[in-house]
Amino acid sequence: MTDRSILITGCSSGIGADAAQVLRARGWRVFAACRQESDCVRLRAEGFDSPRLDYTDPDSIGAALEQVLESTGGRLDALFNNGAHATPGAVEDLPVDALRAIFESNVFGWHDLTCRVIPVMRAQGAGRIVNHSSVLGLVTMPWRGAYNATKFAIEGLTDTLRIELRDTPIHVVTLNTGPVTSKIRVNSIPHFERWVDWRASARREQYESRLLKRLYEDRGPDTFELPPSAVSRKLIHALEHTRPKPRYYITTPTYLMGAARRLLPTRGLDWLLAKGG
Repeated sequence: MTDRSILITGCSSGIGADAAQVLRARGWRVFAACRQESDCVRLRAEGFDSPRLDYTDPDSIGAALEQVLESTGGRLDALFNNGAHATPGAVEDLPVDALRAIFESNVFGWHDLTCRVIPVMRAQGAGRIVNHSSVLGLVTMPWRGAYNATKFAIEGLTDTLRIELRDTPIHVVTLNTGPVTSKIRVNSIPHFERWVDWRASARREQYESRLLKRLYEDRGPDTFELPPSAVSRKLIHALEHTRPKPRYYITTPTYLMGAARRLLPTRGLDWLLAKGG
C-alpha cells in the first residue's frame, strides 16, 4: 500500500482530518488539502503533504493537482471530495447569490477537480473517486435548503459518472453520512450571517425559536451522532476493496431515511421530515 496516493479535500478538521490520519497510518501517501493556507501550514508541520485547494478558485484547484502529480511522478490513485459548507436558512430567504456561492464550493469545484483527475486515472489504468454526500442527498430537511440542493446535485452527478465510467477501470463511490462530529454547524454561521436577513423574514419567530438556538447554542451531540472514524472505516473499504460498493450508508439516520424514502408516500415522508426541523 506504500505507493498508493490519495488527495483528500477539507482536511482542516472533522471527517477530512480523520481520514488523512487513518489512511496515512495504513501506508497511503496522503495529500491533505485545505482551503485556508494556515490549516495547510499546520498539517505540513504534522508531516503531511498539504496543498491549498479552494473549490471556489479554479487556479488553486489546478495548482493543487499539479503539486500532487509532481510529487508522485504523475500518478493519483484516489480522490476523496469532502470539503463543503452549509448556508442555513429558509428557502424563501436565500438570495440567488447565496445559492451561487454554495454551488461554487459544494458542486462546481468538485466537478472541476474530478474532471481534471479522470484523465490521470484513465491513463494509469486505475483509480477511485469517492464523493462525500449526505443523508440530505437522499431526503431533505427544513432550514437546510441550500445544502440539500448541493447534495442532491452531487448525487445526480456522481450516479451519472459512475454509469458513464463503467467501461473504465475507475470506480466511483458515494458516501452518505448522517450526523457525524464536525465543525460544519459552527462553520456555517458566517454564511448564514452574510446571506440571510432573518429579522426581516416572515419566519422570524421560527428562526428565533428553532434555527438560532441550533446555530448558536452548544447542545452537545446530535441523536445518533458518530465520530469521524465511522466515516473513515467505510472509506477504507471504498478505497481498498477489489470491488467497492457504489454507495455506503453511515449512521443510523441514513439507513432509516434511505428506507423511509423507498417505503413512505410523499405526504408521509414530508410529515416525518418536518418533525426534524
